[in-house]
Amino acid sequence: MEQIILLCLASTFLSAVHAQKFLYSPKWGPVGYKEREEYDGTAMDEIIKANEFQASRIIDGTTSLREGDIAVSHGRRSKVCFARSCLWPKSVDGHVYVAYKLSPEYSEMETKLIKKGMESVEKGTCVRFLPWTHQRDYVDIQPKSGCWSYLGARGGRQTVSLQSPGCLRVGVISHEFMHALGFVHEQSRFDRDNYVTIMWPNIWRDRLRNFEKFKTESLDLPYDYGSIMHFGMYAYSQDGEPTIIPKNSQNSKDIRLGQASALSHIDKMKINRLYKCGINDDN
Repeated sequence: MEQIILLCLASTFLSAVHAQKFLYSPKWGPVGYKEREEYDGTAMDEIIKANEFQASRIIDGTTSLREGDIAVSHGRRSKVCFARSCLWPKSVDGHVYVAYKLSPEYSEMETKLIKKGMESVEKGTCVRFLPWTHQRDYVDIQPKSGCWSYLGARGGRQTVSLQSPGCLRVGVISHEFMHALGFVHEQSRFDRDNYVTIMWPNIWRDRLRNFEKFKTESLDLPYDYGSIMHFGMYAYSQDGEPTIIPKNSQNSKDIRLGQASALSHIDKMKINRLYKCGINDDN
């Protein structure tokens, strides 16, 4: 009898191990996420992981997610936001103040992480986040399902979703605030094909639209492989093979795509140029 029980326990254990491998294997894992021991993930990898596990591409009846984490309301032109109407207003003191309201559901530690993400955007730029008091336009930070933001200033209250705990990483938080400031993903640039090759056969078929490109203003800045807004090399891979490969470089394997925890120097230059911060690009 004891032998039968031991055999049953061993069988159950092996089945659980097999199921875990099945759930997290490259072939059967969550769409767009692949664990790789030799690959350091990016902010977008964490966003994909959180959103594919927990979030729907349809937020509600009128709003859906594009490119994995950009909230778009149907009937609104919110894709390209380099137009003046999409910018947060600039104060007479030269700063761009973005008011925010923070959900009381966040713990003290989670609140500190969110503020660190804000500080990453503020450092070296003229953007300043301040607690909401009476401002008409503000971001409402909520632990909803997944990590996502609308693009640019929409007017009035606009949600930034930072689910706990999956989205509460400094790089992810900074990434979503960059969307709120009006920036799309780096590989969405209209000229991206000069710098990267999109490996279409390696992408999950129902996520191909996440790799579209748009006529956005480059602000006369170079393509930024290391941007906090760049997809990782294996984003939305269906077979564990790269979906984005740097081109025109003899050392393409040494080029890191994306950023895990902080804005790149060029990311800060983008903010300063778009909002005409008057801060030297060398800072």
